[in-house]
Amino acid sequence: MISGIFGKTKPINYVLLLGLLSLIYWFSSFYYTDILKEPIDFLTQAFVLIILLFSVLVLDFVVNRNQITNTNAYTALYFVLLVLIFPSSVLDPDAIGCNFFLILASRRLISLRSLKYMKLKILDASLWVMAASIFYSWSLLFLILVFIAIYIYEPKSLKNWLVPLVGITSFVLIWNAILILAGKEGFFLEHYSFNIGDWKEMLQNWTLSSKLILFIVLITITGLAVFLKSGKLGLGRIINLRVISIYLTLSFLVVILSLTDGKFPILITFFPAAVFLGKYTEMIKRKNIRELSLSGAMLLSILIFVLDILFK
Repeated sequence: MISGIFGKTKPINYVLLLGLLSLIYWFSSFYYTDILKEPIDFLTQAFVLIILLFSVLVLDFVVNRNQITNTNAYTALYFVLLVLIFPSSVLDPDAIGCNFFLILASRRLISLRSLKYMKLKILDASLWVMAASIFYSWSLLFLILVFIAIYIYEPKSLKNWLVPLVGITSFVLIWNAILILAGKEGFFLEHYSFNIGDWKEMLQNWTLSSKLILFIVLITITGLAVFLKSGKLGLGRIINLRVISIYLTLSFLVVILSLTDGKFPILITFFPAAVFLGKYTEMIKRKNIRELSLSGAMLLSILIFVLDILFK
C-alpha cells in the first residue's frame, strides 16, 4: 500500500508529505520553543516553512529530472521521515536556508552531465554555495564539490576551473556593497571566523547523540549497499551517486564543524541521506519486502518522534 502510493509521483503524494512536514514544523515551533510571541514572529516562521517545503519540491525535482532514482516519491518521503526523527532540526532557520541553497547548487552540478551550458551551471553552483555560506560559514567547503564536479564532467577546459573563482569574487563584491549600504562592514570578519565545533553539549544530550550515531551508521551502510547494487546502472547514474556521496560527506563535515553556540544543522544532511535511502528502497525487487521496509521506516520514525517527546 505505502509503496503503491509513494512509488509514483502523484500530486496526492506531495500534499500528504508537505502537510505532514508542516505539522511537524508547527508542532516543533510550539512544543520546543516559545518564539511565537508576536504576529511578526508567526509571519517569519511561516516564511521559513515555505522555504522548507519548497526545498522538498526542489530535491524531488533534482532526483527525478536527473534520473538519480526512478520516478517515485521515495526520496521526498525519507526526507520528511528524517525530519520526524530530528524534529528540532526545523527550529534552525539558518540550517533551512543553508540546505535550500545547497540543494540548488547540487541541482546545477548534477545537471553538468549533459555537458551543456557548463560555465553557466558552474557559475550558478558557485553562487548558490556562497549564498549558503551566509547561513553557515563552513558550508564554503561545498566549493570542493564544485571543483570535483568539474573534474568529473569536463576537466580539460581551463575556463571551467576559473569560473568558480569568478563566482566567488562576484558574490563577495555584491554582498560587500550591500553590507556597506546596511552599515555592517564587519560582517565578513565576524561571520567567516571558522570556529571549530564543540561537541560537549551534544554529547551530554544522550538522546540526540544516540540518534546521530545511529543515523550515521545507517546512512553509511545504506550508501555502501547502494553502490554494491549499482553495477547494472548506467555510468551517468553511478556518477550522480558519487556526487551525492561527496555531498553527504561534506554535509556531515559541516555539521561537525558548525557545532557552536548550541547550533546543530543536521538538516543539511537529509537530502543526500534521503537519496540513498530512496535508492536502496527502489532497488528492492520483491514488492512485499519493499512494502515491509517502508512500513518499518515509517513506524520507527513515529516511535522515535514519540520517545523524543516523552524524554524531552
